[in-house]
Amino acid sequence: MKLRARIGSIALILILTSIPVISSALAAEALLRAKQDAEARGYIFLNNHDELLSRAKKEARLNVVVSLSDDVLKPVNAAFRKKYPFIETRVVGVRGGELYLRLLEELKAGLTKNQDVNDLVSDYYNEYLPHQKKFDMYGMAQHKILQIPLQMIDPNTRNVVAIGSGVQAVAYNKALIPPEKVPNTWEDFLKPEFKDKKFLLDIRPLNTAALVPAWGLEKTLDFARKLAAQRPVWTRGHTAGLAQLLAGEHALHLGPNFDSVLRAQNKDKAGRLAYKIVEPVPTRLNEAQGVLNTAEHPYAALLWLEFLASPEGQKVLDEQGPYEGSVFVSGTVQEQATRGKKLSHVDWKHFLKTPEYQKKIVEAYGFPRADDAAKK
Repeated sequence: MKLRARIGSIALILILTSIPVISSALAAEALLRAKQDAEARGYIFLNNHDELLSRAKKEARLNVVVSLSDDVLKPVNAAFRKKYPFIETRVVGVRGGELYLRLLEELKAGLTKNQDVNDLVSDYYNEYLPHQKKFDMYGMAQHKILQIPLQMIDPNTRNVVAIGSGVQAVAYNKALIPPEKVPNTWEDFLKPEFKDKKFLLDIRPLNTAALVPAWGLEKTLDFARKLAAQRPVWTRGHTAGLAQLLAGEHALHLGPNFDSVLRAQNKDKAGRLAYKIVEPVPTRLNEAQGVLNTAEHPYAALLWLEFLASPEGQKVLDEQGPYEGSVFVSGTVQEQATRGKKLSHVDWKHFLKTPEYQKKIVEAYGFPRADDAAKK
């Protein structure tokens, strides 16, 4: 019996000590298969993070042109340079619809120079895709070669990262409406007491469109029609709407950006501006960035995207943006505000359909369309 027990113990030890070896072999096999699959589809797939660092060191430069403001880009760039001092960087912030269109036309015409990282503006997202370098970021993140949360990477294109999240809230002026009277659900805005100029609503329906993932399109369109029947105060731009709340011109704002509310609160010396996070919480992918096909320093660009998605990079976005981090990175303002709550998340599937959702919601609001006016 003692001999059998001893043999059994030895067998158990051999099995336990072999598990890490087997596990490592399986991981290596899965990594090789992922690399082969990616390359068969025309994607670039690196073997490990050291290879990325080595290639970025050889490039030693990086040119970033994105829609983040200079106030954000400067501290982000400083933090990036501190981590990767061997990369000389040039970062440029560009903002404005007309400028985005001009840059897109230059990209299509092959005139873009001295740019490695670019924005993929949501309204023209599909038009940018043919011009993005085919790094398999999704596959490399799956295998921990890139430290980027998978939810931040487009699983269809596999080479675009959304570095931030838009969260919609309810904002109100405490001097004009007490907290207990503020709607606790989106449907509460349809109550009789909120009829006839009782709340602000943006004519660009990003906030309403972000309810589609949780509610479905038909329920959202029905909600939009009922909102319009409440005869809200139509506004354009969350900053402008929040300024009206701060001035005491209106008491309530449906769906402004959470980060805009927090920034406005920082300027509210009277402490009147407040907010509620209402479920399902509309959340959107923000600041989609990628590496251009024509990038001269693609591996340094890949490091940049990884850094922006890291806790370190997200901390800078939160503090200096401010409040421009992602719900998918633990500890950001957005993640803390939505933690444990039911989300209506505009993921990558819905992200591509958002322009279509917005068009239908505008029709549900009852606004005339430009093409309708042209027919008259």
